Amino acid sequence: MTGTVARRTLVLLAGVVLAVAAALVVWRAVEGTANASTPGDSSVEAGFSRDMAVHHQQAVEMSFIVRDRTDDEAVRTLAYDVINTQANQRGMLLGWLESWGLAKSSSDAPMTWMGHGSMYEAKDGSLMPGMATNTQLDQLRKAEGKAAEILYLRLMTAHHKGGVDMARGAVKMADDEKLVRLAQTMVDGQQAEMDLMADMLRQRGAEAER
Repeated sequence: MTGTVARRTLVLLAGVVLAVAAALVVWRAVEGTANASTPGDSSVEAGFSRDMAVHHQQAVEMSFIVRDRTDDEAVRTLAYDVINTQANQRGMLLGWLESWGLAKSSSDAPMTWMGHGSMYEAKDGSLMPGMATNTQLDQLRKAEGKAAEILYLRLMTAHHKGGVDMARGAVKMADDEKLVRLAQTMVDGQQAEMDLMADMLRQRGAEAER
């Protein structure tokens, strides 16, 4: 990738990071205005927090993998952004579950809170829409250089699409104000990263898988 393209990509990434950071600052500033009621074990808030914590954990895992499979500055910067942002958000979700006095896992099927639990069948380790399968994770671990970059960008694009759908569901159905704000932050941040990843794939002569 040329120096100009690399700089443009890094500028776009910086914009994504700043947008997410600003949203988190706003969330912390108004956290005290959240609803006083405590979500129950079968609430949308509990289901979303549990499922998204798992969803985020895989995004972090994939980003650590690609970090060691390529020297490309733009891809590694994106991976670090995903690691930092989603690890931070995952910590918030798990912290809320603890503050609500709820377990961090449930015997309910994933996506039950969205009404999809009985309809979604896990395949080869893929627990929720957008998540990579065990086979795909193995492929990423074995790939190197440009092949690893393209596979990561494709997998992360699919991962973000699933995450955005989940976050939009939480925005629409949840009552807890602070969770709704965080979910909207996820929608905005991950949509911006999907746009960026589409550009990065085109720069590598590839497209996101449909």
